[in-house]
Amino acid sequence: MTRLLVVHHTPSPVCQELLEAVLAGARTDELPGEVEVVTRPALTAGAADLLAADAVVLGTPANIGTMSGALKHFFDQVYYPALQDTSGLPFGLYVHGGDDTAGAVRDVLRITGGLGWVPAAAPVTTAGALTSADREAAWELGATVALGTLE
Repeated sequence: MTRLLVVHHTPSPVCQELLEAVLAGARTDELPGEVEVVTRPALTAGAADLLAADAVVLGTPANIGTMSGALKHFFDQVYYPALQDTSGLPFGLYVHGGDDTAGAVRDVLRITGGLGWVPAAAPVTTAGALTSADREAAWELGATVALGTLE
């Protein structure tokens, strides 16, 4: 069985909705195999969680032009322990902001690039209240990254 790690910072109802959509996609019965989906808040996820994963989805609000401090804390905890062993790891990203998510996306991509991770899908970015299209995009992100663990 493959393992998908979902690392998230979910301080708002909108971020919770996005997380739930990602998880629903990752756990869909439409996948051609079984994927263990492990969910960890960014402040408690660590290197052992990451090293046991076949792929990862990262979720964060955009705070003051960048990713949340919680997701940055996750990267600070895992960067050196994972640097050699996670190169090529498929990942996905979702970001919610009040009006701008570009800085958060840029900063996450800079760190994941330094780790040598490979995007499994385009980042899902949302602003303001979620639409049905936003929820569908988050579901697709979860399903796509989970599917990638099976290939």
